[in-house]
Amino acid sequence: MQIATAEAVAWLQQRTVFQALAEPLLTLVAAALEELVVRSGRRLVLEDNAPEALYILIEGRLEGYRTSLNGPATASSLLPGAVVHLPELLLGQRAQRTVITLSDCRLWSIPAVRFRALVAQSPALAEGLTRLLAGEVAQMAAQLSFEQERAAALRPYLIPRARRGIVGKSRYAVTLRAQIRQAATDRKPVLLFGEPGLEKDNLAALVHFGSPWRREPIIQVNCGALQPSGAELFGRSGGRAGLLDWLGEGTLVLNNIQDLPGALQEPIRSLLATGYYRPVYRPEEPPPAQRQNHSRILLIAERAAGNLERLVGHSIKVPPLRVRKGDIAAQIAYYLNLLVRTEGTPKPRVTPEALRQLQSYDFPGNLAELRSLIERAVAQSGGASELTEEIFWPAQARKKRFRYNLLNAQPALRRFLRSRWWPDRLNYGFTATFFVLVVAVLFAGPQRRADNAALNMFWAWWWPLVLIGFPFVGRLWCAVCPFMIWGEIVQKLRVALIPVPLRRWPRQQAERWGGWFLFALFGLIFLWEELWVLPDTAALSAWLLLLITGGAVVCSAIFERRFWCRYLCPIGGMNGLFAKLAITELRAQQGICSATCTTYQCYKGGPALDEGQTTGGCPLYSHPAQLVDNRDCVLCMTCLKACPHRSVEFNLRPPGIELWTTHIPRHYEVALLFLLMGGIFLHHLPQISGLLGWSIASFSSHALLALLILAVPPLLALAVHGLVRLVAQAGEAKAFIELAYGYLPLVLGGTLAHYLRLGLTEAGQILPVTWRTFGASGADLPVLVAHPAVIAFLQGAVLLVALPLALWLTRKIARQPLRVLLPQYLGSLVLTASLWALIVGR
Repeated sequence: MQIATAEAVAWLQQRTVFQALAEPLLTLVAAALEELVVRSGRRLVLEDNAPEALYILIEGRLEGYRTSLNGPATASSLLPGAVVHLPELLLGQRAQRTVITLSDCRLWSIPAVRFRALVAQSPALAEGLTRLLAGEVAQMAAQLSFEQERAAALRPYLIPRARRGIVGKSRYAVTLRAQIRQAATDRKPVLLFGEPGLEKDNLAALVHFGSPWRREPIIQVNCGALQPSGAELFGRSGGRAGLLDWLGEGTLVLNNIQDLPGALQEPIRSLLATGYYRPVYRPEEPPPAQRQNHSRILLIAERAAGNLERLVGHSIKVPPLRVRKGDIAAQIAYYLNLLVRTEGTPKPRVTPEALRQLQSYDFPGNLAELRSLIERAVAQSGGASELTEEIFWPAQARKKRFRYNLLNAQPALRRFLRSRWWPDRLNYGFTATFFVLVVAVLFAGPQRRADNAALNMFWAWWWPLVLIGFPFVGRLWCAVCPFMIWGEIVQKLRVALIPVPLRRWPRQQAERWGGWFLFALFGLIFLWEELWVLPDTAALSAWLLLLITGGAVVCSAIFERRFWCRYLCPIGGMNGLFAKLAITELRAQQGICSATCTTYQCYKGGPALDEGQTTGGCPLYSHPAQLVDNRDCVLCMTCLKACPHRSVEFNLRPPGIELWTTHIPRHYEVALLFLLMGGIFLHHLPQISGLLGWSIASFSSHALLALLILAVPPLLALAVHGLVRLVAQAGEAKAFIELAYGYLPLVLGGTLAHYLRLGLTEAGQILPVTWRTFGASGADLPVLVAHPAVIAFLQGAVLLVALPLALWLTRKIARQPLRVLLPQYLGSLVLTASLWALIVGR
């Protein structure tokens, strides 16, 4: 489109470098101009190509830049009045810069061929343009000299480009991308913090190169290497310029801000708060004027910097790899692509087993460690088409040390535990019916234990066997417990008959008070057992079983799943306490659960998926990947059946390892522990009263002495802990609630030693006792009864094993010098000697 010549001449005189030309020469130029409109984001010319025309920008904004292999592109903005390609057309050169439109632009142009013809036809115009060009060349030379000095000063610190984007699709990766994009929209300071190995410097580069100022340089400075004076950053008064002077509108990345010298902390805070800085000067010199900072500041730290967070516009916490397990597969694929592209080899496949192994590892070194593992695995594979789990050598996490997965070692065990036989068919086909028979025999049969098979089985069989089982299989009894089986039966009937949803658990109240409820209930059971001769009275034992079953039934009719088992059952509380000592555990691989699982069927329940079966979810609302001890797992194997990813493990482990690694102490558990210890002494109350010369003829004196006996173990333990605190130096002694678990092997050993006498005498008489239960004599039936010396030997052996285990466990929990623990060791010896005198020496 042609342009009015008079208007064009006036505009050229006011706004362009052509103002130095005489008006007749401007008229020649204006007569050749054509107008064109170019949309935003279009490229006018590509560097190193012949220019097609002379351009004069009338409206809009252009950007010209020259790419560089050694650093970021040098870019400059072109505003209205800018003349593009004048030197190239006069000197016959190729375009020195790529020029793009940053907005919709209106331009005047003269095609290259016409411009050269115009210059050739008018020597005066050629002379005038040559003078203009000489002035521009001088200005460009000065600018080039400055840019060369600037490049030399910034080159050691330059970040040429971002190495990679954020790999992965997890919610953490999505959130991190959004935070990076948001931080790139403005020039406010940014704090990026997180653990080592997370490539936070690359994230800082992503912020810069994703911003409108991406053509400006970005440099990174390690704060630990800065001089205390800060001369590298701020420059010297009257001397060498600092990095902030050279950087202009670029980006400064201060890496490892936690290592910043103390003398620089206040100047950096002032720079962030005010945007000004002062060059370094000598004490005898007057303070120089402050200079305004035009650069953007990005801070990188390994932890949150509370004193700086309020001074930054964006604070980004970079999540560690252990919470981004869902991104590990994508990260592995990315690193493999980089390696095979570099080495020119075929890309190997990572087996599912190897991926699960990596997903179960916590990666304390994060992305840097993962990349190192991948590189080492590829190097060791020798060009193999598959990377198997044997090639990867991640360090074992603390929670995974000394574990041996029985389900992998024994496939038959896995098949059985996933079958319907465990525990449903066993429970509903046998246990529920057998329990009814036991209760009926207790009510209708003879009332003495010597004549009642059900009473014999409860006290002489169940107690010894369940106590022997704790160190091996933890709370396994709870999986086949008849109390909860009948609770589940009632729960199913309630749901079928009354179309009102079961209530959700009042977790907060249950966590606070449930443990104390079962503690009080167990204390009442102890008193009932002692004061009313419960072990030798069948009907009372039946009522005890029915009362516990009644609690399970009532809770099951009101609340979903096994609320009674989780929080209120006294037997369950004891089982959960002793299960901490077991040599087995049920856990899940956290990496697989967080990386692969999206349904959480082991916890919530759901339909069959892949190899996972249809289940109602964990009856105790425990997620196997979140378990830190055996207290809340009844080994029902619902999670094993539900899991479609083979994440669940049934491990062999050192006994009680959770007590000094992942354990969380609880006050009510400690109270129950000492109640169970007191219960051992309570079982021998007649001996104790005889030794003390106290009469228990009356009910009140009997009850009072029983309460006093139950109080002795906790009082002794508190006194011992008082001595521990006296002996310990400041900060050495651990809390009583933690050290108290050191007595747990002694409690289990003492309880087992007490019930061994029943198991080794009366349990072997089950056949004649059964005959007498139904009215026959049974005198000729065989019995198996151990010799008293054998019984005493086994009871003593149990106590002698329990004592060193208690001392060893105390040391593992405390991690304190021997002199600090000596009082508790002596207390354990006193308790063991007392139990020996009552159980073995009677």
